[in-house]
Amino acid sequence: MLGDLITRSLVLFLGYAYPAFECFKSVEKNKVDNAELRFWCQYWVIIGLLTVCESVGDVFMSWMPMYGETKLAFIIYLWHPKTKGTLYIYEALLRPFVAKHETDIDRKFLEYRARAWDFALYYWQNCTELGQTTFFQALEYLAAQSSKLKTSGSEVCSGSLPIVSDTETRQTQPNIDNDHLMG
Repeated sequence: MLGDLITRSLVLFLGYAYPAFECFKSVEKNKVDNAELRFWCQYWVIIGLLTVCESVGDVFMSWMPMYGETKLAFIIYLWHPKTKGTLYIYEALLRPFVAKHETDIDRKFLEYRARAWDFALYYWQNCTELGQTTFFQALEYLAAQSSKLKTSGSEVCSGSLPIVSDTETRQTQPNIDNDHLMG
């Protein structure tokens, strides 16, 4: 359990925080080095793809022994100055694949974006209708409770409860001697 926490912390630090800071430094330099900036952009493309694939495949792979440690080693391999694995992964694997399927990927993204917009509108309309219906039901309930309260309040004012006079109250209360209470 502790090993998993340490591994996840290292993945966050070495896979996201450190590369983000290095990318920030390369963008903010007085003289921008295009090769360095290109390297970090390629890194983030690979990390984005890895994150998407991992969110789907995590169920199948996370139970494997040393999964977190392997992921950490792969992330370090991607940005480490001696290995610069990003250049190899991007140029040898990712770039040829995406270049070959770029039009299909673009078409699917446009299709998914349209579906997502339709989906969001559909649920927005359903939620507003449900909210409106619930709001009006709550108002009707409050109005019904208010009218019940008004009718029960008018019964009290109209004298439906017996009124006891002051003299009757004195006759029914026992006469208590203060001296008797004091002892």
